[in-house]
Amino acid sequence: MLSTRPSERRIGPDSDYDCCLAGRWLRAVGVCLRSRVVLLLALLALVALIVLAVPTIGRAQQPPAAESTEPAANQVIESDDSSPQPIFRAGIHYVRVDAIITDDDDNPILDLGVDEFEIFEDGIKQDIESLELIQVSGRLDPALPPPSSIRNEYDEIREAARSDSRIFAFFLDDYHVREGNAMRLTGPLIEFIETRLRPTDLIAIMYPLTPLIDVRLTRNHAQIVSALEGFRGRKYDYIPVNTYEMTYAHYPTETVERIRNDVSLSALKALAMRLGGLREGRKSIIVLSEGYTDYVPPQLRDVSADGGQRSFQRYDPFAGQNPYEQTQQFFSDAGMRMNLLYTAEIANRNNTSLYMVDPRGLAAFEYDMSTAPIIAETDRRILRNLQDTLHILAEETDGRAIVNRNDVGPGLEQIVADASSYYLLGYTSSEAPTDGEFHEIELRVNRSDAKVRARKGYYALTEQNARRVLTPSAPEPPKAFETALSALAEPVRGRLVRTWVGARRGDRGKTKMTFVWEPTGDDQGRQGESASQVMLMAMSNSSAYFRGDLPAPGRASGPRAEFDADPGDLELNFAVEDEYGDVLDRGIEELTVPDFTSPDLTLSTPHVHRAHNAQDLRRIVADSEALPTATRFFRRTDQLVLRGEVYAPGDVPVDVTAQLLSRQGTQMLEIPVEQTEANGMYQLVLQLSPFPRGDYVIEISAEAESVSGAMSLVAFRVQGS
Repeated sequence: MLSTRPSERRIGPDSDYDCCLAGRWLRAVGVCLRSRVVLLLALLALVALIVLAVPTIGRAQQPPAAESTEPAANQVIESDDSSPQPIFRAGIHYVRVDAIITDDDDNPILDLGVDEFEIFEDGIKQDIESLELIQVSGRLDPALPPPSSIRNEYDEIREAARSDSRIFAFFLDDYHVREGNAMRLTGPLIEFIETRLRPTDLIAIMYPLTPLIDVRLTRNHAQIVSALEGFRGRKYDYIPVNTYEMTYAHYPTETVERIRNDVSLSALKALAMRLGGLREGRKSIIVLSEGYTDYVPPQLRDVSADGGQRSFQRYDPFAGQNPYEQTQQFFSDAGMRMNLLYTAEIANRNNTSLYMVDPRGLAAFEYDMSTAPIIAETDRRILRNLQDTLHILAEETDGRAIVNRNDVGPGLEQIVADASSYYLLGYTSSEAPTDGEFHEIELRVNRSDAKVRARKGYYALTEQNARRVLTPSAPEPPKAFETALSALAEPVRGRLVRTWVGARRGDRGKTKMTFVWEPTGDDQGRQGESASQVMLMAMSNSSAYFRGDLPAPGRASGPRAEFDADPGDLELNFAVEDEYGDVLDRGIEELTVPDFTSPDLTLSTPHVHRAHNAQDLRRIVADSEALPTATRFFRRTDQLVLRGEVYAPGDVPVDVTAQLLSRQGTQMLEIPVEQTEANGMYQLVLQLSPFPRGDYVIEISAEAESVSGAMSLVAFRVQGS
């Protein structure tokens, strides 16, 4: 097998932020959520026949559920910046609770001992088995490897697991922020990122209509600043800006507001679940919003939200001053309250705190004369209800509501403080529940000046889940499998060209090496035309094997070099040049050339060919000297052709088989292999259309009697259609 050591590459920035339209999942979630709210409103309607409607939203009385993630059993207690949500870590009944303990001035208290804490589960006192003070400074931990760029979801998971990283996400709810207020808050947010966050902090950004697949954590803080600079509020602005909004632009204003609320809160839940899947530790979502309500005063109820038909009450400041309107507002606010509690429950399940930032600053009224002429009493009531929704989301997720503050700086600093210092306690539940129900946790501190903020409880595992957790986990894939997958983590976005090196048996004990290059623009959407040729030099410590220029694909000699080399160490130096001979990039690869003279069964490096259509496929299959591709990133419309050689001692018959494996190493498909006994060639064809986006491995195995078998692995990624 041809093995490679880390190469010197030019590494590009993280993936750019891209604000796109919501996918079908967003609409589906909205429909399900709307059905839930309708049922709740029907129930409230029955209650309202008995009780007097109160037109305000009260504060939450019962905390929403926060559950433990499903863990591996009998794990050792780790000491890292672990989950703010209680989780099972050492056995299925071991519960961990994080707690933020501050004094009356919101300064963290850092000198508490285990004897100063008390934990109660469902009113029953528990024995505290572990206590740890977690402090994350945001500075690099010298004991950890240096942080790397985030190019894909696997890099993201790896970097999110670092104990010296804090995770923050900005949710820019443009549907619920006025344009002027968004512009007013942009400066303080940018200052917060540039002065309060550290290089190790991971940040994501999301709009209500950003597809979840485009949300990516990054350490490129300049990228986040650029996105914030482009933030524009659209509250009460119903002009459609995309095809999704055009589908309901002519609906009444009330309907459009309900759709916007569902889209925003559904996206917020999706973001919490997205962060919850990255790690157990504390995660913070900073939400820019002026609050949520399904109620629209009569002055804003247009028959068509885009302004086609105006309401006759639009200029009447006293419109809506009747018991019917107040009852309607009560039902709307009650339904919204349930929606908010459900959103908070999802955030709690995923160990994510919501920090609600009201960009209005110190506000006295919700509306002004440019929006709608509404009397002061009604205006203040609506404003108070909107601010209450921000408090509900913050308080029910162990976050904070930055409301009625012209200077949001201190509130933003407190977000960093919450993520930087907290206590982590652990206990084994004395009741050992496996009922799948919510179990309330109460944490007390025996100090008069201590304020305690901790999760309200957790969901126990069901008996079925407990059995699944206790089932032994599948064995990890072999090291060779992980090595093959690591090739997909190349920093391809920072390179002008992509290279591939293969090895097969040569003459007189030599190994025939093949070097191929191609512009990255072919598959990554970049313009690679400036890479006109590659100058290659191949050498070992004692010999020089090749030196020459390799033109771009499509030219006479082509981008392929072949040369004989001795088994052992090999160094490849290449320079990427433009059409004028100027060097654009350089690279070095250090390889170990395999020895094919051994009596064991061996395989050459498989050549991978990419067919875009049936005509390409026929051409590649018919041409044994077809140029292999250097890329390992393909689309579902592609077909792959793999071919190589198998070497066996004497005339021993060899059987070559192939199978497609998932990223986890599980077998997915047997791939038919064609063999030519005359020269030991084999070939296989794989159609990618049946497979979803993700990483895969083709395992090629050769078996023969009385000889040890050989195996070769080829990893590739399906990026989309």
